Amino acid sequence: MAGAKRRTDKAGFREIAKERIQILLEEAGKAFHIDKKLSDRYVEMARKIAMKHRLKIPAHLQKKFCKHCYSYLMPGHNLRIRTRNSHLVYYCSECKRYARFPYKK
Repeated sequence: MAGAKRRTDKAGFREIAKERIQILLEEAGKAFHIDKKLSDRYVEMARKIAMKHRLKIPAHLQKKFCKHCYSYLMPGHNLRIRTRNSHLVYYCSECKRYARFPYKK
């Protein structure tokens, strides 16, 4: 049929997209020591998948990249973590900006 549209399974695509996002961010961590640009590319790809399928990246995965410059963050290499006034402060050495995350003592 020329005019018939194929019904898509959005829930199935979203589950696959969630898995791909998680896999890409894990691979970014593995690739960081070998090639930093490759790990940044993996972060970019994961973000694009999340935006395309209108998914939120889970909080524990969001902390793995800078929300300003989107570079993969590795403590001791390009990330400083400090505690201040019941907040974790992540300082990115790439873009010189910080992100604050609340925590309970």
